[in-house]
Amino acid sequence: MSILRPKYITFDCYGTLTRFRMADMTREIFADRVPAERMDEFVMLFADYRLDEVLDAWKPYEQVVKNALFRACKRWNVPVTEAEAQSYYNAVPTWGPHADVPEPLAKLAKEFPLVIYSNAANAQIMHNVEKLGAPFHQVFTAENAKAYKPRLAAFEYMIDNLNCSPDDILHVSSSLRYDLMPARSLGIKNKVFVNRGHEPSTPHYGYNEIKDLSGLPALLGL
Repeated sequence: MSILRPKYITFDCYGTLTRFRMADMTREIFADRVPAERMDEFVMLFADYRLDEVLDAWKPYEQVVKNALFRACKRWNVPVTEAEAQSYYNAVPTWGPHADVPEPLAKLAKEFPLVIYSNAANAQIMHNVEKLGAPFHQVFTAENAKAYKPRLAAFEYMIDNLNCSPDDILHVSSSLRYDLMPARSLGIKNKVFVNRGHEPSTPHYGYNEIKDLSGLPALLGL
């Protein structure tokens, strides 16, 4: 195994570092309206609409979440309230890291500048970053860039603001669709897929694969 020595380690936040709870919330909120045997399908539909929303022109993340939920509920003729939709957005800053994250992240921070690019709103992200327990060199958001991942403009914004080349970056994510596919398109050769089970591994996109963040330090010789 070759040892990776990037100038920056860049991360997706929600799902990769922070435990993303929208599926959990959906199962709780809609337990009385969506049949148990179809809940997985409904959860995936909501996720697909969130992806569809971020591919459009930039809008506040609050609107991304609400639009996606309302569209999913309309498609299935499932009742939903404005307060329920708002509860998703309000919950995001309260979410903490996956259990496997703090220890290796702190270890990495001693040797490398850590960077986040997140699709979150500015009002949310630092609450989550503080819970990770490690210092970050930069935290970029789609709100600042006016571009959500997986748009290439999001990665261009990060690279330009770091004043580096794609070869200087090791990008780490649990999502191929949002992160590793567009990263590959922009020439980021060094990538790590944290396989948390919410997307299938697709080695064609060229990455090292780990089951959780505890496997990352070894790839960097730590």
